[in-house]
Amino acid sequence: MTAHALGQELEQLAVSERAALVREIETSGAFGADPEWREAFGTVPRHLFVPYYYVGGARGYERRWGESPDPRARERWLRGAYEDVPLATRLRDGELLSSSSQPSLMAEMLAELRVGDGDRVLEVGAGTGYNAALLSYRLGDERVTTVDLDPEITESARRHLADAGYHPTVVTGDGARGVPERAPFDRIIATCELASVPRAWIAQCRPGARILTPLATGLLALTVGESGQAEGNFLHNPAYFVPLRGTDRRAPEPVALGGVPTRARENDLFRFLLALTRAALDPQEAYALWEREGRPGRDRYGVTVGGEQTWAWLDDPEGPYAWPLPGSSGPTLIGT
Repeated sequence: MTAHALGQELEQLAVSERAALVREIETSGAFGADPEWREAFGTVPRHLFVPYYYVGGARGYERRWGESPDPRARERWLRGAYEDVPLATRLRDGELLSSSSQPSLMAEMLAELRVGDGDRVLEVGAGTGYNAALLSYRLGDERVTTVDLDPEITESARRHLADAGYHPTVVTGDGARGVPERAPFDRIIATCELASVPRAWIAQCRPGARILTPLATGLLALTVGESGQAEGNFLHNPAYFVPLRGTDRRAPEPVALGGVPTRARENDLFRFLLALTRAALDPQEAYALWEREGRPGRDRYGVTVGGEQTWAWLDDPEGPYAWPLPGSSGPTLIGT
């Protein structure tokens, strides 16, 4: 599906729907940290990156695609491509493998990435290629690299990007290992969930680089220091992404919540703390901490990556509450 394959009426509809999406994102405040992203979202045609997608319903997933012989179906596909919702783009045995993220969340993440002219950016999780296209529009093809483990995903992302007129570097590989041949990077943005922060990313960054990654249902913003240590806080908002796929990355075991009140079990902020402390605290200890500290929001937590240790903390990396992330020998929580 290329721009030329659309009829004139659908082309005009795409322009108006794209403008409406930009207005919706702007109203949400997602462009707040960097309003220059408004132009990229108003220019890059999202529909070219989702030639088909799946919409969940009572009878399972409905496939919408841009080459349906039914003109009404094509219009539904196009309008859906510009709704401010995530779109499932790849399924296997009922499991979601890849998606196009909610545009307002993408806008917020890109704004919080705080890119500058000349920055070199690595995106981990190529998805449909849409995010890489937005980065290429802003920074230029030569400064953008996107990586994904699945060759089918990278091939389709490369094709979508070419159809839209963008040609960043698309790499097939394990995103947790970065892309050393394209380093050093000034910014790294991940669009998939991880259990911890890969040290390879930090090694491939310049001092002062910014890393934005989903972690424990939050968005973590790290700054890389001169010594190779990285540190930073979570943003305030929740974020749910498809997990990074690769070797030795298993789904976490479920935790027993006996003794934890129902109001806490159902609270998003408590469940964030559970995910963040899974390697160090049992749910009852996490609940005691959560209540004692006033049910803190995500932005009171942070992460430090230094040497062989990676640890999360509440309020202060040198404060009384710190615990290791999975796979790390970081400090043990104290002050309980």
